[in-house]
Amino acid sequence: MVDLVALETRAGGICELCGGTEGLSALVVAPREDAAFCCAICAAQIGGETPDLNHWRCLQSAMWSEHAAVQVLAWRMLTRLKSEGWAIESLDMLYLEPEVQDWAEAAGMEVIHRDSNGVVLAAGDTVVLIKDLPVKGGGFTAKRGTAVRGISLVADNAGHIEGRVEGQRIVILTEFVKKR
Repeated sequence: MVDLVALETRAGGICELCGGTEGLSALVVAPREDAAFCCAICAAQIGGETPDLNHWRCLQSAMWSEHAAVQVLAWRMLTRLKSEGWAIESLDMLYLEPEVQDWAEAAGMEVIHRDSNGVVLAAGDTVVLIKDLPVKGGGFTAKRGTAVRGISLVADNAGHIEGRVEGQRIVILTEFVKKR
């Protein structure tokens, strides 16, 4: 059980990641019962919302926190943002004690894919497009109502799945599909 008062006192009443002051709450860092004090923006983006790259530059200082839960969150978000040069540089500088590194790499950051209605998607599911989607580089439009069978999940992005439409393998945004 997380002691919210102690956590807020430790954090000084600000988000331990970005220093924000709005919508503060404890964010349990799975699989342990330890937590970090986070603002609503950080919590939402850690939870799967598309990350605002400029917001996460705060990790370049947060990663040096003396608190393991904050270090783990910083490592996980930097890893998620590793397509950005600054994130890679920060990861290269970041040292975690072996037990903290194991915690950071442990379950708890699984990407959960959800359709437009919030239903969890799994590899192999069939989905239906809910709007016409122009296929970039494909030269055609995938029509609303098209069934996409045997989808694959994009491992590092909860907003993307892959499937075959008109014989071409394409990436589809989960917000434009519903599970059949």
